Formats: sequence, C-alpha cells, structure tokens
Amino acid sequence: MTQDTAQPTAHRTAHRICPLCEACCGLVLDIARDAQGTEHVATVRGDDADPFSRGYLCPKAVALKDLHSDPDRLRQPLIRRNGQHVPAGWDEAFAEIARGLGDVQGRHGKGAVGITLGNPIVHKFGLTLTVPTLVKALGTKHVYSASTLDQIPRQLACGLLYGHWFSVPVPDIDRTDWLLVIGANPVASNGSMWTVPDFRGRAKALRQRGGRLVVIDPRRTETAKVADEYLPIRPGADVFLLAAMAHTLFEEGLVRLGSASAVVSAADVEAVRVAVAPFTPDAVAERCAVPADTIRRLARELAAAPRAAVYGRIGTNGQTFGTLSAWLIDVLNVLTGRLDAEGGVMFPKAAALAANTMGQPGIGRGVGTGRHHSRVSGAPEVMGEWPITCLAEEIETPATSPEQPAVKALITVASNPVLSAPGSPRLAAALDTLDFMVSVDIYLNETTRHANVILPGRSPLEDGHFDVAFGQLSMRNHARYSPPVGLEASGQPAEWEILLRLSEIAQGRGSGGVVDVAALDDRLARQEAERFAGDLADQAFAEASRWRGPERRLDLALRAGPHGDGFGRQPGGVRLAALVDAPSGLDLGALEPRLPEVLRTPSGRVDLAPPMLLNDLPRALAALHEPAPPLVIIGRRDVRSNNSWMHNLPTLAKGPFRGAAQVHPVDAQRLGLTDGGSARIQLADAGDRPDRHITVQIHVDDGVMPGVVCLPHGWGHDLPGTRLGVAAERPGANLNAVLDERLRDPLSGNAVLSGVAVVVEALSALR
Repeated sequence: MTQDTAQPTAHRTAHRICPLCEACCGLVLDIARDAQGTEHVATVRGDDADPFSRGYLCPKAVALKDLHSDPDRLRQPLIRRNGQHVPAGWDEAFAEIARGLGDVQGRHGKGAVGITLGNPIVHKFGLTLTVPTLVKALGTKHVYSASTLDQIPRQLACGLLYGHWFSVPVPDIDRTDWLLVIGANPVASNGSMWTVPDFRGRAKALRQRGGRLVVIDPRRTETAKVADEYLPIRPGADVFLLAAMAHTLFEEGLVRLGSASAVVSAADVEAVRVAVAPFTPDAVAERCAVPADTIRRLARELAAAPRAAVYGRIGTNGQTFGTLSAWLIDVLNVLTGRLDAEGGVMFPKAAALAANTMGQPGIGRGVGTGRHHSRVSGAPEVMGEWPITCLAEEIETPATSPEQPAVKALITVASNPVLSAPGSPRLAAALDTLDFMVSVDIYLNETTRHANVILPGRSPLEDGHFDVAFGQLSMRNHARYSPPVGLEASGQPAEWEILLRLSEIAQGRGSGGVVDVAALDDRLARQEAERFAGDLADQAFAEASRWRGPERRLDLALRAGPHGDGFGRQPGGVRLAALVDAPSGLDLGALEPRLPEVLRTPSGRVDLAPPMLLNDLPRALAALHEPAPPLVIIGRRDVRSNNSWMHNLPTLAKGPFRGAAQVHPVDAQRLGLTDGGSARIQLADAGDRPDRHITVQIHVDDGVMPGVVCLPHGWGHDLPGTRLGVAAERPGANLNAVLDERLRDPLSGNAVLSGVAVVVEALSALR
C-alpha cells in the first residue's frame, strides 16, 4: 500500500475478522491520520485477545490494506458501450439492468436468467444473507457456484449421513492424539470445510503432547513437512486406500462405534462391511502406491489411538470418486468410535443461522438430490444447483421447449469461472454469446470483462462482518462481529443493497431500476422476527431495528440461537450488542458431543450406508483394475493465494513466482525439462480438443511424486479486457484451460480437478 508522506498526527485501532480465507483470524488494525486528516491502515496484526485465533495471522491478512487501497478495485459501476467498459452512475447502471434483464425475461422467460456464485460470498455476510433472496427472486434452475469446484462432495456425504449439508464434523485438533490428513494442506489453507487458524502451531502442540500427525498426499505439502509421517499416494486413488482401511478394521475386528452405537444401526455397519470387502490392502496397494502393510498399519493406529481423527479436503473431493472418498472418511471415523467424541471429529454449535441448531432436534427431512437435471448433460441438482462445468453447454445449446430454457442472461456474484472452472476457454466464448450479463464484483477480471454492467461491492473494511458459514465449521465455538472500520466512506451501496435491488428488478418490480431498498429490508427483517421470535416478534423487530440490513437480521438470529438470550427468556445470552461490546469476540467453549440432537435425518440415526453411495462403489471397484495413467496433473494451494482474486495485491504478489508447474526430477530428465524452462501441457486424450494446451514455467521439485505434475489453479491473468495491473505482470498459466469440463463426480457433479492424464513436452522440443 502506498502511504502518505505527511507525518501522522493521530492513531486509533479497529478490530476486524479477516475475510480472506476460512481461518477467519481476528485482527487489530492500526489506523493512522495524517496532518491533512486523511486516515489509512498503517499496520495489521493478529489480535492476541481473540479467543479463537489467539493472535495468529498469515500474509493474506496483511494484504487487507492492499485490497482496500487497490487502484484497480472498482468504485463505481461500469457499462459496456461499443466494446469498452465506461464509468456510469448507479441509477444509470440499474436502469440498464432493468432493460436488459426485462428484455431477456420477456422473450425467453424467467428461467433463461442464470446466476453464478463465487467463494468470496461466504466472506461477506451481507452477501451470504442476501444471495438466497436474489436466487429465489430469479426463479431459475440455472444456479451455479464454486461449491461444485471443491466442496460439494463433502456436503453431500454429510447431508446423506447426518441430514443437513452443513452438519460437518471437524477434527477436535486441540485434544486429539492421532490425526490423519489426506488430500488436504491446512498449513497453507488454515483449514477448509474446517476453520482452524494456525494449524502449524496446533500441529506442533499435538506432537509436543505425544501425538502423531500423518499426511497422505501426492505432494510433500507444507503440512506434510511438519508431520511425523508423510506417505505419497497416486492421485485419484484415495477412495481405494480409504476403503482398504475400512476393510482392515472389519477384517481384524477393530470396529468400535463408541457413543455413536446408539445412533448407528448394526444393519448399516454390516452393509458397509459387505461393500468394502473387495477392497483389500493387497488389492489396492499397487494402484495407490502405498504398501499393503502400511495401509493395515494406518487402520490399526487409527483404531488404537486414545483419541484420533481422519480429515480430507479438496484433494479427496476433486476426483471422479469425490463423494465416495468424503463418505469413507466419515466411515473410518464412525467405525473407530471417533464420531462426536472428544479428540475425534465433532459438530460445532454455531451461534447463529445454523440449520442444525434450529427446528426439532434429532430428526428432520434429511437431504435429497436430483429434483431436476441439467438440460444437456443430465447432471443432477445438488443443494439447489447444477455443476458449474455445465454452464457453457447450457448457454450454447438452444432451448427445445419453454420449460427448459437455455441461459440467455447471466448474473455473476463475486465469481470468476473463466479462471476457476475447467473448460474455461469454452466458457469465455459462451459468455460472449449471451444477450445480457451483469456482474457484482470488485474487479474488471477475466469473467466480468464479458459483462454489460459491473456493479462493484465495497471494501471489506467499509462493512460489518460476521462469519455465518464458518461458525458451523470451527474447531472451537465462538461468536465475533466486526463493525465497519470507519475510514472515509466510498459512497457505494453495500452488496446487500445491490442484491436486494437486483431481486426486485428480477421480479419486474423495479421500474427503471428504481427500488425502495429500505422498505424491502424492513419486510425481510419483519419476516425474520416472526420466524425467530414468534409472539415476541414486534418487540424483537423494534429492538433489532437499531441496525438495518444484515446486522438487523443477525441480531434476531443470534438471540434465537443456541447461545442467545431467547429474546429475554435467557438473560445474559448472546445478542449483537454483546458482540459489539466485545471487539475481540466471545469464547463459547470447546466442542461438545451433539448426538443425536444434531441429526436431521428422517430416521433420527446416522445413515452410515446410503444406497446412493453403496451403489457407486462398484464403479470404483472397476476403476481399481484399470492401469494408472503415466502422467497426471494436480493442483495446489499457497498461503499467499486464495483462488484467482488475490494475485493483484502487491503484498501477496511479491517474492518468488508461485504459479510454476512442479515436476519430479525423474520426470524432468525423462521429458527433457529444465528448472526455470518452459513446457506445454495438454490433455493426454485431447480428442476433439487439440487446442486445450497451456505453456507453463517448470520448477523441478522432488516434493512431488514421479508421474505427477502440480500446477495451482486461478492463474492466467493475460486475457485482454481486464484491469488487473499487478496480476498481469506475472500472469501464470490457467490450469482450467486444460482440464476437461465433461469430467465430474457423477453423484455430486463436482469437477474432476485431480489425477487427470496429461502430456508434457519441453518447449524447445516443440520447435
């Protein structure tokens, strides 16, 4: 960040929850005011008083001030005129949207408008709370999100077992003795579908108390480097290893359900035993590149440790067997008595807006999939959306009936699928054929460059924040709220106001784009008051109305939540005012057992053997006997990067280039690759897509397995029409320009991002 040269004359501090990754660390910002009275963020440090993150922060947090002051960050709407994006006023932009969307809906129906939702949504609680309103207002089946790029297999597996998409058991790391991490790198990510700041420090503490950390991954990751044991595995083979571990538990009489025996049926356990019987350690060892004796030892150690847990993430999810792998992780935890047990995997109890703390405890409707299917590929709906890798074909393929319209207009919200989704060149071309496109985004990037109108959100420092999603995934219960930092206001509307205005326009109620947002906000808050407070709704609404927007709805949800004051029935309980008075947050204690209360399954049990998953295991068994490809590609995570949108921040962009393709020395010698040289990567089976290739910089590294190329996704900032000055200096290569959008996990629709067969050729050899 470029700071003023004038001598600062005053300082103040502000507390902030970092919105840049799932760790959600508590920060203290030092705000300096120069002699002219202008304030800026001088320093960012960890909040030692924060009961959750305990003073930890990573480089991304420091870059928060870069994001606030980034000259490329948009601060007013852009409208595309004659092929160029030009600044416009807010009313002008919304009037343009009303015309464009109204025209598409009038000619093709409401269902012809699609929407894509990106990862940053969960880091801005105004977006988190208001996106559902917009999706409902659109009334379309064309809903796509980043979930089908990384996490939906985990949510599907948990939904089937426990009855809700967000009933995700997480490792109780501070009390465990043995932790197996497979296909995850929490040192770099600080957890994923598991909110755990300072994993490195917590792993060190685990080892100091005599515990053991084992990491299984095709690459010696940052997490593997701090582990007691690292085991390389062939990409895509996780399902085989996990099934073989489960087989060993049965074969050697090591199954002990512990307290979960009250909610897991013997019939389900028997069904799992039969299903994994063919996956013996000897049968899977070669395909996994993990010795059979090692697989058996891992199962024995898991069963024997006093307190143990198994955790997996994107590496296990981004495979053709992603949902099976996610399920088998839970199977191992259940069979060894680790579910809902101290030091095992436990269910957080979020302070607000968690579905598994509301309604009748212990029983519910459960989850379902396939209420409808995508027009072209027939992919099943999961969590109300279709795979984002279906979007291009849904734009390209003409409608055959009014009931099944093609996507003719698109709204993107904090989403950059042109870089983040496989088949990105095809998607970019498809976006150019849309009749109309609106993007809610802070950058003119690889996706928003296609938009007719771009509506920029505010800096995170201008808005209040509460972690709606991550309280349901946190390794310790807590509640924290960050008020706006109070720097000079930009004059931009908040994202929740933008989305409410779009919601009314989508329903034809925003004449000329003019919407009474305040009245709509009042109506939504009134509905929340009636939902949460019942006969005390009038009082609750009046008391919450000291705030507006998401803060008002948050206050109502906090008071109705499991730690709340029950609208006066439980004095001293959590409400928003209490969080405002506790800038470092409230510690709500270690995770506690929640079975059977947490369950929302129709049976009131943990459904350990869902037919959908048992029926998919034969597909895995058939694949077990197929030869492993000679060379495959995988992604990777870096602590200084989070998907595609942090490459424009100088603090994170400086230093060594982090977008190179890593290859093992054996492969480098065999292929004629040199460290620092260039090479071309393309699909091994390019078929009708010979153009699917990229040029990459090579880094020779013995940390990756032979037969594996490792390239991070989210790069490729060299496309015309963008405004990302720092990112464009070292654009890197777009991994998703190679990956095949037709490859998906058939159960969840998640894209296959790992273990895809490729061909790598030295660039010099191509000349």
